Amino acid sequence: MMQKSSQAANMLPFTVPESAYARLLLYSVRRMAAGGLDDAFAAQALIGGFGINFRRPLVLLRAFMGESARIAGKKLMVAPCCCGRMTGDERALISAVALAQDHPDLAHDALAETLAVPSCLGLLTSAQAVAASFADLGMPLSPLLES
Repeated sequence: MMQKSSQAANMLPFTVPESAYARLLLYSVRRMAAGGLDDAFAAQALIGGFGINFRRPLVLLRAFMGESARIAGKKLMVAPCCCGRMTGDERALISAVALAQDHPDLAHDALAETLAVPSCLGLLTSAQAVAASFADLGMPLSPLLES
């Protein structure tokens, strides 16, 4: 039994973000990863978070996720939506979006490493747009603290 617990801890080394805004982003990323870009649960979560202004973050997040899938050089590990912990890949994506506006060089490096690609400027631009949409609508994403 101890070995299974250790395997789970290795697969899910990080706690979910404390920020409700980052948790909304994480949930939406997980839903789109599992159910596709048109996942109704992701759309509903963003409607609940942003109200009538949900369209911009939804469309931009779809673009971000689509571009991530298109350029990825490896498969990313994503946990189920109800999971209270995060995979390293999820943490890297959420962190990169949070850093994209103020620290684009760090965000680009994190995205490129996570997706196993040499460069991903288009994806960085998508990450910046997602971060800007959250911030403009009163839900700024802040960099994740080590946990």
